[in-house]
Amino acid sequence: MKTLLKVFKWATVRMERGAKEKNHLLYKPYSLNGIIAKEPTSLEEELKEIRRNGSSRELDGSASTTTGPSPSSSEFEMSDTFYFCRRGIESIVDDEVTKRFSSEELESWNLLTRSNYNFHHISTRLTVLWGLGVVIRYGFLLPLRLTLAITGVSLLVVFTTMIGFLPNGSMKNFLSEKVHLMCYRICVRALTAIITYHHSENKPKNGGICVANHTSPIDVIILASDGCYAMVGQIHGGLMGIIQRSMVKACPHIWFERSEVKDRHLVAKRLSDHVQDKSKLPILIFPEGTCINNTSVMMFKKGSFEIGSTVYPVAIKYDPRFGEAFWNSSKFGMVNYLLRMMSSWAIVCSVWYLPPMSRQEGEDAVQFANRVKAAIARQGGLVDLLWDGGLKRGKVKETFKEEQQKLYSKILVGTQEDRSRS
Repeated sequence: MKTLLKVFKWATVRMERGAKEKNHLLYKPYSLNGIIAKEPTSLEEELKEIRRNGSSRELDGSASTTTGPSPSSSEFEMSDTFYFCRRGIESIVDDEVTKRFSSEELESWNLLTRSNYNFHHISTRLTVLWGLGVVIRYGFLLPLRLTLAITGVSLLVVFTTMIGFLPNGSMKNFLSEKVHLMCYRICVRALTAIITYHHSENKPKNGGICVANHTSPIDVIILASDGCYAMVGQIHGGLMGIIQRSMVKACPHIWFERSEVKDRHLVAKRLSDHVQDKSKLPILIFPEGTCINNTSVMMFKKGSFEIGSTVYPVAIKYDPRFGEAFWNSSKFGMVNYLLRMMSSWAIVCSVWYLPPMSRQEGEDAVQFANRVKAAIARQGGLVDLLWDGGLKRGKVKETFKEEQQKLYSKILVGTQEDRSRS
């Protein structure tokens, strides 16, 4: 990649020199903040530039300077294909989506082999330190953390099941909150999580919806160790199913059957009914729908923003120098991931509670979701991306391809219609 960047810089300098001589360019990069940076232009403007560049070479000693596209530019030209080829190559070289689904490699090594995929023997002293770290992490910290994790989960299942037999009322709610907080804090200590909470005056309140960026399944216990939430999710089997069934007995969590998850109207109704009851806990939702590597925030699904309730944004930022919190679910299973977490040095993160936000007049759900997402990205120092996190497992939607085809066809059809009218 470094060699590619050097070649690109050299090519850019050559192109800029040519631009000064010819006063027109096929491609004008103005900075190198990213791998590829260029002036924002429309499809039509870039096609005109390409056609103008090509037609100027065909002029043989003409006295007048061409200021616009040639008459043949109203039809398809072979030079148009260069635009789409160039955009395709740019997308491959400067891919800002795929890299969000893999762990970020650190600039400095933190004595965890997993954080340096090119790890080799550097020095005897460093190797000895790494060996001591392995003994401490796996011989002392891991057994202690496993004991705490088993204790926290066991207490959660037992106590919430017992509280479920109590009649509904203030006493049941009080005991449920205390038990959830106690058990989540035990689980947080099982990860040696060092959490800094900012602006606690903006913590979510009953009847609201808490939305946050999503990096890992532990996002839940990171937030729930500082306040109680009603969880939303799909019903699972096995150990996770046992935990879910016991939790819902003590607290009104919202669990869906697999067949119900795809019913968007049913999900919206269940959420709406919950937030209308101001005595119920705020709902915790991760609108991205998948785990991102904590370098960016991707598209928020609009469902949770259609309800009309007050939204409490929360930004979560992990420090990867002590342990990588990102869960690459396509590479590691849940058990493997948790073992890697518990064998890290620590999980260090910061949580910012942002001021509550409501849907403005004339604002649709998508615009509201983008506004909340931008606020979270800005506070957490994350990149705000418009791409759907579903690209982690799926292909690009055909509608995205059709949009580019429609734009190009409008240029061709529009110019032909103008020519027929004249």
